[in-house]
Amino acid sequence: MRILGISAFYHDSAAALVVDGHVVAAAQEERFTRKKQDSSYPAHAVAYCLAEGRVSLADIDYVAFYDKPFLKFERLLETYLASAPRGFQSFRMAMPLWLKEKLFQKKLLGDKLRKAAPDFDWQNKLLFAEHHLSHAASAFYPSPFDDAAILTIDGVGEWATTTAGFGNGSHIAIRKEIHFPHSLGLLYSAFTYFTGFKVNSGEYKVMGLAPYGEPRFVNTILDNLIDLKSDGSFRLNQDYFNYASGLTMTNDAFARLFGVPLRQPEARLEPIHMDLAASIQAVTDEVMLRLTRALAAEGNSRNLCLAGGVALNCVANGKVLRDAKFDNIWIQPAAGDAGGSLGAALAAYHLQCNQSRQVANTLDGMSGSYLGPEFAQEEVEQRLTAAGASFDRVDDDAVIERTAQALADTKAVGWFQGRMEFGPRALGARSILADARSPAMQRTLNMKVKYRESFRPFAPSVLREDVADWFEMDVDSPYMLLVADVVRNRRRTMTEDEHELFGIDKLNVPRSDIPAVTHVDYSARVQTVHAETNPRYHALISRFKEITGCPVIVNTSFNVRGEPIVCTPEDAFRCFMGSEIDVLTAGNCILRKEDQRPELKLDYSSIFDPD
Repeated sequence: MRILGISAFYHDSAAALVVDGHVVAAAQEERFTRKKQDSSYPAHAVAYCLAEGRVSLADIDYVAFYDKPFLKFERLLETYLASAPRGFQSFRMAMPLWLKEKLFQKKLLGDKLRKAAPDFDWQNKLLFAEHHLSHAASAFYPSPFDDAAILTIDGVGEWATTTAGFGNGSHIAIRKEIHFPHSLGLLYSAFTYFTGFKVNSGEYKVMGLAPYGEPRFVNTILDNLIDLKSDGSFRLNQDYFNYASGLTMTNDAFARLFGVPLRQPEARLEPIHMDLAASIQAVTDEVMLRLTRALAAEGNSRNLCLAGGVALNCVANGKVLRDAKFDNIWIQPAAGDAGGSLGAALAAYHLQCNQSRQVANTLDGMSGSYLGPEFAQEEVEQRLTAAGASFDRVDDDAVIERTAQALADTKAVGWFQGRMEFGPRALGARSILADARSPAMQRTLNMKVKYRESFRPFAPSVLREDVADWFEMDVDSPYMLLVADVVRNRRRTMTEDEHELFGIDKLNVPRSDIPAVTHVDYSARVQTVHAETNPRYHALISRFKEITGCPVIVNTSFNVRGEPIVCTPEDAFRCFMGSEIDVLTAGNCILRKEDQRPELKLDYSSIFDPD
């Protein structure tokens, strides 16, 4: 049975193909259109998935959409009626789009599908899953567990913002829900907005900024913004927010509560912004801990699966791991709306079509999340040549040797290999790599390669077999979704003067043997690298370890700020030529910056809109 999953029309559209319960392909539309978080119908992602599965749309048994538009429309109407006339402006702006297309998404999707397959029976083959069921399915079905507690948390689906349930075999039961406007995701996004970052993409920045500050507003938040119960359930005080009925996330009362105005994008970050970030992160940690403790107390399973946008908060995930109320935790790597396409397809297969489930006998059912396009060596060469690139074609051993030596020589390396990752993290297929031992590398990569804020941390890729020697964890973390501290014997003791530094002034102080991936609180967002899922990347780090004695390298996404992660060899070459990446390894082609024609150089520092 072949099922195509689709998420679209809100943000981060994607498609996924599931064949007989096996995840064959998945990709986000933004990677093809080069439009960050593209929300349009994922025509390119659909075409890719079908091509990867060697099927046409006519061969598909069902197409599954990741939420139910009529329920969302019901929420829009009821929210307006509950706040009228205060929310009229928001309602007036939303209604034309809903009446034109969103309310009639079944027909809209049917029209799109019929363009590709005129005889496609969209009336009977088009299925819809509730938004949070799609998240839950994406979390449980690819996991390595026969049974698990399932927690999904995001901004909002149709009505639900948080769901808790259990999975067993091929069955999922949602037991509890928290409904809009009470949302942990929207609470975090409110602080994202208030500290001057873009909602739905800047939440990572708030998380990265938090360790620079002090959580001195935690009680202010708990006393005024969120009524948090012992079991993790909560309600938000809408007196301070504007997202339910207005055009902004927060209002004047929110600003008065913290005694500071809304920060404008790109304005100077002050200590209070760091403290606000630290405070909302601490509250998020506490909510997650209470929710997961309550789930564990029900005793249905010792395994936990997580999805929804908040599941991308790797700091909170790390707290849940160390809390040890569950023996095992698995997090969907495409935990946001993109992963809803996969969840919808899996929900359709197991729940609507009553098909049995076979638990993967490897790490999980996601194939390392390497589910996107791959380019054969001959095609890589053809595309690079057409782009005007100068390169050496080398054998497999030389790819590893020359790239590892470039890293040891503290060069920034673009690494373009195999199938592209599904989800927001680069995992060693479309990555920029560097030497984690370099004290200057974090600032260099941020300012000269990524063109982004200097405070943002980078993640380490570490051989799975060596992770416990470098970080305070000894579990699989293949998707860079768990934070752990650097082990104490690898840390560097700070001087008294260094301790006196405040906020971002701490950035350039080396804090461990791997300063480029050690955040100011000694933490790191760890990716464990496994020979089973990415043998070439594992071999590269293994050779780097032989040269340097260190099995840890910097891994950041192959893009600049505001650009989607690269998809094709041409994308990789353009980013290479538009930034200060020193070396590009694409398949078995190695490109050095000094060998390229000067007229091909680009300026990527301002070509994309800031995210």
